[in-house]
Amino acid sequence: MRPTAKQVAELAGVSTATVSYVLSGRDRRVGAETRQRVLDAAARLGYTPNQAARSLRRRRTQRVCLVQGSFGGVPTDERLARDLHEMADGHGYSVVTLAVYSEARAVAAVDVLRGGIADAVLVNNVGDHLTEELLAQIVSARLPTVVIGNGPVPPGCDVVRAPETEVSAEAVEHLIAQGRRRIAFLAQRYELYRDRPIGRLLGYHTALDRHGIEQRTVVSGADDRVSAHQAVTGLLRSPDPPDAVFAASDRAAISTIWAVRDAGLRVPADVAVVGVGNIDEGLITNPQLSTVGPIRHDYTDVVRLLFDRLQAEEPPPAREIVRPWTFVRRGSS
Repeated sequence: MRPTAKQVAELAGVSTATVSYVLSGRDRRVGAETRQRVLDAAARLGYTPNQAARSLRRRRTQRVCLVQGSFGGVPTDERLARDLHEMADGHGYSVVTLAVYSEARAVAAVDVLRGGIADAVLVNNVGDHLTEELLAQIVSARLPTVVIGNGPVPPGCDVVRAPETEVSAEAVEHLIAQGRRRIAFLAQRYELYRDRPIGRLLGYHTALDRHGIEQRTVVSGADDRVSAHQAVTGLLRSPDPPDAVFAASDRAAISTIWAVRDAGLRVPADVAVVGVGNIDEGLITNPQLSTVGPIRHDYTDVVRLLFDRLQAEEPPPAREIVRPWTFVRRGSS
């Protein structure tokens, strides 16, 4: 026979309400010792909540949704997903993921979210496909929402931003200070189709403007390793090759180092290289990769925003977190 919450409560010496609070993650007011007794009793009895029944009673799915710009392969995205899964497990939730890599996929994702696939959503708005108007449709469905991105967001959701433009400009300023004047920017595709540059590309232009450098080379290639290698190989074969490359991702910057070497040139003597992301792989390139990004990749504060909003009795005021970024100079520049 399946063990019950009442049996767990009797074994732990608490009320069934306390068992419910602890096993649903709504246990802020439960003492650490009491919480542990409940968990030990549940483990001893082999008790797990009946998620289907609970979902029907509460009209909840016990799922949260992660919206990403790709299916995987980006180390920072993978860390975000891992941190979300770990906290979701601790709160008795599962995670569903939607990939939004085009405007059509963004519209489809909003329809699915409004249809009730999950109880809350964490949007990693890479590519800006989920516009403010589309995000507003999610919020209007009373779906707790946290957005990671520097674009505009509607009232009623939390937002996590990063100073990409300022720190990217600092990195290009560093290249200029090293005497580089033919600095190429290796862009992500979505950066090339905007009316005005933003983020990393805006930082590139801002730094060159400050120093009156008119030569600009902006090409696609930062979305994957192969495209980056091909793009940089083409640039190095041009009549006026770059003496530095600022890549919009570390993965592209690492491929840039390989492309420079394959062309018989040296990093940084012939071509300096800087990436974005500060992923661990940059520590094992030769030379080590200079990069822009956060010092630590820990998204627990971001994920906590989501569960705080999800579990609040009343929707809390909208909050904003600015995650610090820095320019990390290493051997490639």
